[in-house]
Amino acid sequence: MSELVLSVDKLVKTFRKPFSRTKVEAVRGVSFEVQRGHIFGFLGPNGAGKTTTIKMVTGLIAPTSGVATILGKPSTAPEALAPVGFLPENPYIYPYLTPREFVTLCARLSGVPSAEIDAAVARSIERTGMTYAMDRPARSLSKGMLQRTGVAGAIVHDPELLILDEPMSGLDPVGRKEIRDLIVEEAEAGKTVFFSSHILSDVEMLCDSVCILKRGEVVVSGSVHELLDAGSRNAEISLTDVPDELAKDLEGAAERSRRVGTSLVLEVIGDDNVRATLQKALAAGARVESVSPKRETLEDIFVRKAL
Repeated sequence: MSELVLSVDKLVKTFRKPFSRTKVEAVRGVSFEVQRGHIFGFLGPNGAGKTTTIKMVTGLIAPTSGVATILGKPSTAPEALAPVGFLPENPYIYPYLTPREFVTLCARLSGVPSAEIDAAVARSIERTGMTYAMDRPARSLSKGMLQRTGVAGAIVHDPELLILDEPMSGLDPVGRKEIRDLIVEEAEAGKTVFFSSHILSDVEMLCDSVCILKRGEVVVSGSVHELLDAGSRNAEISLTDVPDELAKDLEGAAERSRRVGTSLVLEVIGDDNVRATLQKALAAGARVESVSPKRETLEDIFVRKAL
């Protein structure tokens, strides 16, 4: 059995604006791979092309060029999507349906055998924390409750690959934790999860690998562990007895600086800059109170590469 579940190769999507017919390149040569059992984070600022890429992967829109394959089959083939559970960015739940009815509809459309539908629906609704409201009409539900219902519909047929576009959107802290736990449970069961998010702390906590887009192009891709280990070596340096002229020089060279009482605290990026800052300070007679290493976070990488 192949370990490669999702492969995206040089996907391009070009739109034309109405009336002017001006070309807009929403996605420009995006490529990445998602391995079986991995949790893959798909990131980027608003307008970077994440949702457009997801729509091409799930066959909702056709690419201008490039190809996406799911378990070795082109994603445009209907049979390729059978093992996929999909949550769109803004899931639409028919307002007159209850969560139980909506998830039942999803189960039928996904090919769950009739004899197993009731149990599958109850199980997926329970996993998303919606049992208490499963028989309320959707029009009476909050955004977070609708989001949970959409997730329940995506997992009801026990898919091999989950594609979730902003699954934490509209959720309170408890809801976010429950969806995080569900994602981990899916991966532990050997399933593969691909999701986009703007909540970078969740991505750093959950994901094995990430891909970051900027203006339709991949700017960062790889293992979260390797990306963080390869990040800039930063340090926070606290100094006292710093001459005014030296203080101005060091503040100008530091990434950030602040005064804490009589101390000057500098955030310095890179081993060479840390070494140079300490040498200058000691040579000028300043006293070093502390040097604290600071590990680069995924948010730091995102801000540095994608904004």
